[in-house]
Amino acid sequence: MRAKLTDRSSKAKRRLIVESFLALLIVISPFVFKLHEYVSETDTINILGITIDSNGFPNVNIFIWFMLGKVVPFYLLLIWFFTCKHWWYHIIIIPVLMYAFQIFEAFISDDKFIDTDNILWILPFCMIVIPFVYLIRIKLYDKYVHGIDLDAMDAELKALREKEADREAKKNQKVERAIERETTL
Repeated sequence: MRAKLTDRSSKAKRRLIVESFLALLIVISPFVFKLHEYVSETDTINILGITIDSNGFPNVNIFIWFMLGKVVPFYLLLIWFFTCKHWWYHIIIIPVLMYAFQIFEAFISDDKFIDTDNILWILPFCMIVIPFVYLIRIKLYDKYVHGIDLDAMDAELKALREKEADREAKKNQKVERAIERETTL
C-alpha cells in the first residue's frame, strides 16, 4: 500500500515538474521571440562557442529574427500536440511539419528564396494525416451522434454467430441421431 502511494507521489511530482517546465516555455515565448533585438547587426556572431552566420540574410540579426519567427511557433505547436487531449490532435502535425521544414530549409537551402515551395514537400504527410483524422472523426460521430457503437455491434454479431453455430451443431446432432436410428434398424 505504501509503495503504491510512493509511486503515485513520485509520478505526481514528475508530472508537476514537466507541466511547470512546459508552462515556463509558454510564458517565456514572447521574450524568446524578441531575442533578436539583442543581437548585433554583424555578419557572424559567436554564442557559447557556436558561430552563427547570416545564412544569406543581410546580417545575423535578421537571420535570428527570421529563425525565431519559425522556432517559437514550432515549439508552441509541439507543446500543444503533446499535451492535447482532443480526438483531432493529430491534425496539429501538419503545421508542426510545415515549421520544421521551413527551419530545415533555412539552414540547408542555398536558394535565394525560401518558404516558397514547401507545401509540395508537406503534401504527402497531409495525405496521410488528414484521412486518418477523418476516420477518427467518422467513428466518433457514428458512436456519439448516431449512437452506433462499432464494438457493441461486433459483440452482438459475434453472439449471433455463436447462437447460429449452436443451432447448426444441434441440427447436425439431430441429423446424426436420425441417421444412427435409421442405420441401426
